[in-house]
Amino acid sequence: MSRRWTALDRRTKIVVLGSALLLSATAASAATASDSGAPRQREAAALTGTAKLYRSAGDDITFSFDAHLAAKDTADPTKATGTFEFSHYLNGEGAKAKAKVDCLVTGGKVAVVSGVITSSDLPGAKGKRVGITVHDVGGRDRLGYSWASTGSPAETKGLPKCVGSAPFEKVKKGTGDFTVVPWRPEF
Repeated sequence: MSRRWTALDRRTKIVVLGSALLLSATAASAATASDSGAPRQREAAALTGTAKLYRSAGDDITFSFDAHLAAKDTADPTKATGTFEFSHYLNGEGAKAKAKVDCLVTGGKVAVVSGVITSSDLPGAKGKRVGITVHDVGGRDRLGYSWASTGSPAETKGLPKCVGSAPFEKVKKGTGDFTVVPWRPEF
């Protein structure tokens, strides 16, 4: 005897299927929880992503960030960890640098990160602290850097942690997008 599906049977099947999808999504969410079984806590702040800057002369300028402030360190942005890299080349000449993060402060969609250069092919840059400011406005983010007025990261002298310039540079369209996780300190 064949059974005809009634409207009620179809709705029941959809509800059951929807519940299975919900259970599946819940299981996937639980799988991303920490090993202790507790859900992961949102980090206090972050700045991630890679993008090229726009320059009409064709300069190849790239910035990459992987900077994080753990939730447990919310009260102290100088406990931020991670790295950032930047490079600037034109007609085959230029330099690159990598820095270890020593501070990260974010407010809304703006981040200021600083770090000490750990490696670079720019003479005099290694060991200097530099700071960068990012404004996360979608695909057309903006960026500024502490050496804007000196012209070179090697000429940065005595820069305090978490200092950068206004984000005056534009990200080149289609090259990437920075993501800022807002800091929410308790006052």
